[in-house]
Amino acid sequence: MTKIHNIARNTSYLTLALILQKIISFTYFIILTRALGIEMMGQYYAAISFTTIFAIFIDLGFANTLTREVAKHQEQAEAWLGNVMALKIPLAVLTLALALGTVFIFGYDNLSFQLIMISSICMILDSFTTTFFAAVRGFHNLKFESISSIIFQLIVLVLGYLALLYGLGVKAAMAVLAVASIFNFTYSFLVVRYQINLKWKLLYQTEFIKNIFKISWPFALFAISQRLYLYLDSVMIGILANYHQVGVYQIAFKIIFALQFLPMAFTASLYPAMSSYWLHNREQLVLSFERAMNYLIIISLPIIGGVLALDDKIIDIFKAGDEAIWPLRISILALFFIFVNFPIGSLLNACDRQRRNLSFMVVVTVISVVANFLLIPKFAATGASITVLVTNGIMFVLGISEARRIIAYNPRQNLITLGKSLWAAAVMGTIVYYGKNYLPVLVATILGGLLYFIFLYLVGGFKKQDVRSVYLSFKK
Repeated sequence: MTKIHNIARNTSYLTLALILQKIISFTYFIILTRALGIEMMGQYYAAISFTTIFAIFIDLGFANTLTREVAKHQEQAEAWLGNVMALKIPLAVLTLALALGTVFIFGYDNLSFQLIMISSICMILDSFTTTFFAAVRGFHNLKFESISSIIFQLIVLVLGYLALLYGLGVKAAMAVLAVASIFNFTYSFLVVRYQINLKWKLLYQTEFIKNIFKISWPFALFAISQRLYLYLDSVMIGILANYHQVGVYQIAFKIIFALQFLPMAFTASLYPAMSSYWLHNREQLVLSFERAMNYLIIISLPIIGGVLALDDKIIDIFKAGDEAIWPLRISILALFFIFVNFPIGSLLNACDRQRRNLSFMVVVTVISVVANFLLIPKFAATGASITVLVTNGIMFVLGISEARRIIAYNPRQNLITLGKSLWAAAVMGTIVYYGKNYLPVLVATILGGLLYFIFLYLVGGFKKQDVRSVYLSFKK
């Protein structure tokens, strides 16, 4: 019961933090887009996407390994952290050289080079921050990471708004990210040292390093594939189309990215518990997985219905033209697969099936790259959105098939929940679609959301104990 309580408590911490974080981040994205324009915003995010791809070569899957092993053997946390940090420092130097060398090879313009240089500072600092918080997650503690994520976004919002207000331009906006990354790095370092009380130091212990690489390489290859899958499309649009189309695509991408806080929060706290359940309690592992799938089905469908009903209003916020509507419509359908893929991926990793998870990610990444090469030249941002929908669907089919081989998972209950949620979401979407013409958008959205959960409750989509469980997790 203690682990179940920790899941609920940590989910509450991180869910609240991610809600605030995503609200702040999305607000800043709107400000940034309106201030810089679609094309300059596209160049800004093309630079971030470029360095985000390279960032994985600093970590090589160490963060997942660190969380998993610390969760299993907390008494060895200092040794695991010390050896991981000793590996990451030289990797950071090599990765920076590789990223800048690639810039020269592809002949990026001067502004893009400067943006990538600043973004590279963030890349290195954020990688070390991730490592520190990965160790903290192993102790089933997400409180400090939650606080850090909110302060990070507030720094970006306040300083970024001031930079744009005074007309300092896109380079100043990128520099703001570096300032926020410096704070995050410092804060995470202090949390590990003084709150978790890990008196670690750089270590080069042969046995630990061998184990790190032995455990991490599937995580590393998975992460490389995942980064290519998530961020290469923006780079490819910039090369095969133009930065304006990158900006158009980023509107849909950012909306989807902003909405991922719920599966991220839930699986962040679920993953260490799954690792423990795999060793000690297989029945609880199955139950946790089924409930996670149910919760994310219930949450994803009204979001999809709401965005489809309000797509024209959403696009108007960014001062974007009709060309941005279809990328948004297509991409938002992928949100269902994105949500349910989170617990599936966590299950495979926690149950020592990293290699299977890796093989699926590699397959999907190859399909994504090929599809983008074929679709982007003809359909630009819309083509990239089609790729997102198709590949996430493929990832779901592969993942759920493997999950059924690992645990005694019966999808019947999840399918029942899906049917009831689809009905409630259809009713909600209809109300929002027609209500937006007579009511303020916010009022129509809130009304639709309330009606969705009322209808879902009436048809048995969730029960009183589910509501009580969520309430108690937030109460403290």
